[in-house]
Amino acid sequence: MKVKVLKNNGQDAGRKVTLADSIYNIKPNDHAIYLDVKQFLANQRQGTHKTKERAEITGSTRKIKRQKGTGTARAGSIKSPLFRGGGRTFGPKPRDYGFKLNKKVKNLAKRSALTYKAKADEIAVIEDFSLEAIKTKDYIQILKDLSVDNKKTLMIIPEKNRNLSLSSRNVGNAKVVLANNINTYEVLHADKLLMFEGSLKKIEEILN
Repeated sequence: MKVKVLKNNGQDAGRKVTLADSIYNIKPNDHAIYLDVKQFLANQRQGTHKTKERAEITGSTRKIKRQKGTGTARAGSIKSPLFRGGGRTFGPKPRDYGFKLNKKVKNLAKRSALTYKAKADEIAVIEDFSLEAIKTKDYIQILKDLSVDNKKTLMIIPEKNRNLSLSSRNVGNAKVVLANNINTYEVLHADKLLMFEGSLKKIEEILN
């Protein structure tokens, strides 16, 4: 699959690059995508939820009424889950929601997501560039020139670029990531992938 290369001002650079069929033109595996997205979202959870159980409640442990003769159910401590202010039965405890996922499955999920984006014509390849200074205004202008300022964008760069990353930080619906840090969720979440020309080779090295 061939895609034309654009300059950061939106103009055609006059050449095309080939997207590897092994990454951008495979038979997508939806289940692999589901597992990878599930793992990503699970890793975002703090897991710090906690409620007190019966043994952790502060209160008297005396028997609150006699066993028989009251005409109501027998009851013991006021800390029982049956009473207001009592402990909670099987309440949530701090835990880690993360789970293991094989590297091959994760790579398959990424290739599947990139294939969906390529087939939907939601990948734009742009020449590598850098900003002279940290200016949000300059980054917004680039998005306008590429006609994606009203879309969720994910710019994939081959190596660290401080000025570019910091300039995009305050732009809503725009994110800049390194090619070796892409994940299935962010790829699918974006309306448009803005891929630096140099990042194509990095992705091929990682996913092939």
